[in-house]
Amino acid sequence: MTDPVLSVQGLTVEIPGRRGILRPVDDVSFDIAAGEILGVVGESGAGKSMTGNAVIGLLDPPARISAGQVMLKGEPIHTTKGDAIRRIRGKRMGMIFQDPLTSLNPLLTIGDQLTETILQHLDVSEPEARRRAMTALDDVGIPAVEDRIDSYPHQFSGGMRQRVVIALALCAEPEVVIADEPTTALDVSVQAQVLALLKRLCREKGLAVMLITHDMGVIAETADRVAVMYAGRMAELGPVRDVVTVAHHPYTAGLMASTPDASRGEARLRQIPGSMPRLGNLPAGCPFHPRCDRVGEKCRHDPRPDLSVDGGRAACWFPLTEKAET
Repeated sequence: MTDPVLSVQGLTVEIPGRRGILRPVDDVSFDIAAGEILGVVGESGAGKSMTGNAVIGLLDPPARISAGQVMLKGEPIHTTKGDAIRRIRGKRMGMIFQDPLTSLNPLLTIGDQLTETILQHLDVSEPEARRRAMTALDDVGIPAVEDRIDSYPHQFSGGMRQRVVIALALCAEPEVVIADEPTTALDVSVQAQVLALLKRLCREKGLAVMLITHDMGVIAETADRVAVMYAGRMAELGPVRDVVTVAHHPYTAGLMASTPDASRGEARLRQIPGSMPRLGNLPAGCPFHPRCDRVGEKCRHDPRPDLSVDGGRAACWFPLTEKAET
């Protein structure tokens, strides 16, 4: 891979509480190159969104980054605060949220919102900012831009609003985009259109994209590499084609097996038994071992290994390429 645009190394997020310190993100590392989409997948509560928020500087206190670093083209940004991180977040990093209605001001036209963002982060005149806003809307497939630019968010369908949100994230020409469940609230056909749009813009503009989702189908169709998270930790990391074809971590295999395609012809979808442990009550050893059908003594007592144990693919003592100890 070429030099990464975004490099996250050993990222740990802590939340102090009355019963101790919780770690919703624990020692997470990954890189994303220009023109690459890294899919981050896992169950609800796996730490996906918290990781994205930590990277872009949107952690709500008392949550804080307690260890590790976030590098944007070699520049550390994890300690950046105040106006400095806001400038980076608007200009160099964009965010696409799950619900477009929470990202758009209902009292302003979409043209005003795009123009305001462009003027905030780019040194251009107001007429030039409006021209760029129209170009951004055209890039994401909004029809009749001249007529729609002065419309309000409620005058757009859900799919069109999400396109506007993508235009808002890209209008200041960022280097990194974090897309947090960008298609969850959309119909299936609209999902496919928005994902195809995101993929095209990633390639054309050379963006580094972190795509957060719980849907392995979205990952298979859109991402170049996939990071599988469980209980705040990285379970598996590798090229999408390799991971989808032959999963090495039992949790990844369980996610793949629980999809309709993998369970086709069966009366019920396969599922992973049990549920993800609470952060304040993680089991000893590997956090997945109470739900794993390959569990051995090492899994019950030893902390889960680093990704390097399995050639950088899976943080598992007994990956699916090996035989588990009983």
